[in-house]
Amino acid sequence: MMIKHWRTIVLLAAVMPFAGCASIVDGTKQVVSVKTISAGQDVDGAQCSLKNGDGTFYVKTPGTVTVHRDYGALHVDCSKVGYQSGLTTVASSTKGMAFGNLLFGGLIGVGVDAADGAAYDYPSLITVPMAPTTSASATTAPSAAPTGQPTS
Repeated sequence: MMIKHWRTIVLLAAVMPFAGCASIVDGTKQVVSVKTISAGQDVDGAQCSLKNGDGTFYVKTPGTVTVHRDYGALHVDCSKVGYQSGLTTVASSTKGMAFGNLLFGGLIGVGVDAADGAAYDYPSLITVPMAPTTSASATTAPSAAPTGQPTS
């Protein structure tokens, strides 16, 4: 009887390291790069916030930031004087390694990685389009009378 329990304990001890396989291999955080562009040109110095279900993260473009992995999308909002806010949303994708948990860690491993976000990835580069602001005074300024013409 004691031998049966010993085998179970050894088997569980051998399988437990794989219970959160993606958590162990890649962790729950990911480094992403953010850049902003306008008309095909880089816009340096934009302040960006990246939000998901696990927090808000900040970066100045071009730059990198460490975000917490999450099942939910990553919402990116960038701003810079002279430009309209740049908004984009990037979806997370499930890593193939998460499916390997079914073989090695079983449902426990899948559950651990899904709960802590380790099963998901965001794109490594996020590009946020921005448009220059248009000056209201430039579009409504009165036109000057042609030279040499009386105005009244």
